[in-house]
Amino acid sequence: MPDTPLPRDELRATVEARRELGPEYESALTEAFLDRIEATIAQRVKAEADSRLPDPRHSTWAEQQERKRHLGLALGSLGIAIPLTGAASYSAGLSGLVIVWTGIVAVNVAYALGQRRRR
Repeated sequence: MPDTPLPRDELRATVEARRELGPEYESALTEAFLDRIEATIAQRVKAEADSRLPDPRHSTWAEQQERKRHLGLALGSLGIAIPLTGAASYSAGLSGLVIVWTGIVAVNVAYALGQRRRR
């Protein structure tokens, strides 16, 4: 990441420019300063995310299949949760609803723990 001036230096420069230009430019100077800070933060966040996240273009076939399984489990859980929620809450009320969602959460947690053990 290229070196960018520290926010303190930017703030000092903005305050000095405000003194020279007068209060009528305060709003424009403030907006410009905040835009630079926002751009710096976005740049740093992107650099950090890029350093932590794998490049999807370099993923293996097995990694792609694993992502598909994760997506399949998530969508399957939601797909089965809708009718089970309706049936359980209609026939057993709140206790049936709690049992159904406990089971759905348990399946997802078990899958996540199994994936964690593999790594």
